[in-house]
Amino acid sequence: MRTDLQSILDSIRRGPLGANITAWRQLPAHDAEYVSWPDTLAPAVREAYEARGIDRPYTHQTEVYDLVRQGRDVVVTTPTASGKTLCYNLPVLDSIVKDPSSRAIYLFPTKALGQDQVAELQEMIPRLRSAVSAFTYDGDTPGDVRRAVRNKAHIVVTNPDMLHAGILPHHTKWMGLFRNLNYVIIDELHTYRGVFGSHVANVIRRLRRIAGFYGSSPRFILSSATIANPQELAERIIGSPVDLVDRNGAPRGEKVIAFYNPPVIQEELGIRRSYIPEAVHFAGLFLNSAIMTIVFARARMTTEVLLTEIRKRVEKTPADAGLVRGYRGGYLPKERRAIEQGLRDGTVRGVVSTNALELGVDIGSLDVAVLAGYPGTINSTWQQAGRAGRRAGLSAAVLVASSAPLDQYVVRNPDYFFGSSPEHGLIDPSNLLILLSHVKCAAFELPFEEGENLVDTKTEELLEYLEQEGVVRRAGGKWHWTSDNYPADHVSLRSVSSDNFIVVDRTGSTSRVIGEVDFTSAPEMIHEKAIYIHEGAQYYVDELNFDERRAYVSQVAIDYFTDAINYTKVRVIDSFEERPSGPISVEHGEVLVFTQVVGFKKIKFHTLENIGAGEVSLPENQMHTMSYWFTIPSELIAGLPYPRDMLVDGLLGIIYALHNVAAVHLMCDPRDLGATLGDREGSFSVEQTMGGMRRVPGEAGAMPDDFEPVLFLYDNLPGGVGFSEGLFRAHDVLLARTLSLIRHCPCANGCPSCVGPVNFVGRESKRIARALLEQITSGAANSS
Repeated sequence: MRTDLQSILDSIRRGPLGANITAWRQLPAHDAEYVSWPDTLAPAVREAYEARGIDRPYTHQTEVYDLVRQGRDVVVTTPTASGKTLCYNLPVLDSIVKDPSSRAIYLFPTKALGQDQVAELQEMIPRLRSAVSAFTYDGDTPGDVRRAVRNKAHIVVTNPDMLHAGILPHHTKWMGLFRNLNYVIIDELHTYRGVFGSHVANVIRRLRRIAGFYGSSPRFILSSATIANPQELAERIIGSPVDLVDRNGAPRGEKVIAFYNPPVIQEELGIRRSYIPEAVHFAGLFLNSAIMTIVFARARMTTEVLLTEIRKRVEKTPADAGLVRGYRGGYLPKERRAIEQGLRDGTVRGVVSTNALELGVDIGSLDVAVLAGYPGTINSTWQQAGRAGRRAGLSAAVLVASSAPLDQYVVRNPDYFFGSSPEHGLIDPSNLLILLSHVKCAAFELPFEEGENLVDTKTEELLEYLEQEGVVRRAGGKWHWTSDNYPADHVSLRSVSSDNFIVVDRTGSTSRVIGEVDFTSAPEMIHEKAIYIHEGAQYYVDELNFDERRAYVSQVAIDYFTDAINYTKVRVIDSFEERPSGPISVEHGEVLVFTQVVGFKKIKFHTLENIGAGEVSLPENQMHTMSYWFTIPSELIAGLPYPRDMLVDGLLGIIYALHNVAAVHLMCDPRDLGATLGDREGSFSVEQTMGGMRRVPGEAGAMPDDFEPVLFLYDNLPGGVGFSEGLFRAHDVLLARTLSLIRHCPCANGCPSCVGPVNFVGRESKRIARALLEQITSGAANSS
């Protein structure tokens, strides 16, 4: 039975749940700002839009059109569902209708977004009364279709990965496209940050290089969700100035944003009720009232746990089966398309998703978004909240906080969230490892001229290095590729490895592929004896075959899931800069991070209690990156009146709190920063699980007498993107804020909101962490 959304919101605010609401903001409706169609627009394009019911464009849509007509590159940043697609389709279709030889490339970060855009264009094209064609060109495009795309497509819709490995290296087959390339569209600009964004910036420079070779100079139109630096990020991605359009002319319905902090259930330990059952409760309230709802989770495993519990509340009869679906990376494309269609046509009432649905995939109009845990950034929170809402009428978003320090900071200080600008998009196209990869790819595509640079002046040095390696040769004032290798095949834009693992179900008489897992996540998600959860169904992992890149699973019905146990250690490779700060030494530089899955815990559904454990043996993974760290001298450690194992607990409490303080300082997702305790040589490991960090059991976790502990915060991305240097500069501020967090947390002995759960870091961790920080910070103050 459907209940009015306003009534449900009123009952939440005025009922028992209201006592734990820390913020309730009502964002007013916003009227549309319309203008007339531009006089220079082709009549066929205007008539096609009018036939679709769009009688007038919004102000920001014509502003983009006018700037592009002046030959400018443009980035448009307006909220979700504000009509950004028309911003770039309008000038592109206008150009093709007026000149049938005109061509465009559309870049989307995912295949699903690309396929959505082709569907949108296919609906428009018949109304244009012109022979305009738009095709998807990605990994799923059949071979016979690819030839037709190359020869006939006016608009090629693809993704950065396919442009990098499937189009640019074969540019001689795409001469018609590159000779007439007038527009390059880059959608979802805000996703191009970190390693991925740094790679894409190099891919775009390779694209411009090839377009120039064929005599074209395309205009770039970029669209982005609201971030702090859209213009700067756009300019770094495409390598040239852009104009910013950020005044939104689209209408918006009224929206309620609520922050909910689960109640404390154990005062002494500061333990709150788990956010997972609380999020399930909110989702049940809305879904059982026939309110279209999306639930966002921060991790794949959490997605499946939430889906399992929500289905128990909502799908009460066989006829209800499929009302709530899961959605995450690893689902097969056919599954994802079916879920998207079900949301559009209403046969699916609710969906539980990772941030995979944070982007603009068309899933129709939803009424409510429930965020199970703070997504990690202000930008992501607004994006997820924006997936619920129509251009008219009421919508709502409820953030259910976990006990993590960052979640607690946001819900206890809502003005920080509502008053702060979203985060910056940070990239480093000059990262040596990334740049070297793309210099190879670019040299394969076209010879480098003497003095020509891809990103900066490092290009010449890198070409000289590649000449020594025997893969390029200088001749006639140019650098030529001489190797038989195909370099783009060995460069993944998104991760350390491009190899995914296939998950094969062997339950029945015939095997079937049910999903895939990326290389980095595989050791934690599909190690042998793990419980792999897919669309709420549980599978026991019988075998993980690294050579075949396959996991073989069997369906089971059990009441627990597994949480992998990682051992992490860091080795210092090179220190770029060092300075004293009181009694300690502070540095930043290059490090090598080692991680290895050594076991797992069995976690019971609903209660989330630990009901068992097991061991596994997997290869060690390595990541080369950048880090900030500080070393505590052994004399300071020796002067503290605590046993050495307790000192490790105190140090782990510091790094736990510091990690979260650093994320707030950088305004970045905590998952973009790694944190651990170790030593310079990489001989000391820490155990890490979903719940937090703890000492490695037994002698391996003991602190030697001459041990000088090092606390590391590192860029959790291969090669790094510049976080660590910023943390090095802010060291004194970070330690002062960390001490303040620990001092002012109301718990007695430590909790997930300050130094970590007591069952992980021990009952003395908070006291020792505070004592250590007070000595360090007072020493720094005295020496300044």
